[in-house]
Amino acid sequence: MDDLSYLGPPHHERPPSSSPHAKRAIDCLGNGCHGNNMAFYTKSEFGPDCSLGYLARRIHQIGQSLIEPVFAAEGLSGTQWSALMSILAGRAATCADLARDLSHDKGATTRLVDAMEQNGWVTRSRASDDRRVLNLELTADGEAVAIRCRDKIIEYWNSLLTGWDRAEIEKLIELMQKLRTTLDDALTEGRRA
Repeated sequence: MDDLSYLGPPHHERPPSSSPHAKRAIDCLGNGCHGNNMAFYTKSEFGPDCSLGYLARRIHQIGQSLIEPVFAAEGLSGTQWSALMSILAGRAATCADLARDLSHDKGATTRLVDAMEQNGWVTRSRASDDRRVLNLELTADGEAVAIRCRDKIIEYWNSLLTGWDRAEIEKLIELMQKLRTTLDDALTEGRRA
């Protein structure tokens, strides 16, 4: 689509020198909602620069590409590291827990756990009370590689955020956690688009 005018104000509100094809950031807060019950997004003021989905995806994509060398140096993928950290943090004690935490289907999770087990990072054992349940546990090597990557990523993120003040970072995390809860609730309640 060549005409990107939907990314900015209506044509009659543009400065005379602006091209109708120029990309512009949207003033997402300029729609007058100011935190009341009025809908935030409008058809005339919606575009990538204020789309929560687009921004979250781009931040994830760019962030992953920037930290991928940390994982490559350790011989694992970003997804494997996420799985190891999920187990380490106590968020996933079973394959089913891991699938939910990573938003993977059961088949993809099984393949992921197979690869991590072959690398000596996790072990699987059947639950004594339910043979269908596979418990996951990190090996010493799995814990060590997860922690080495975590420490390098902490260092890298700290270097990226040097221009931010602590209050900004804490507020961003708080808002992202709030959005995650909103989305988790929508998923639990079956409120799909």
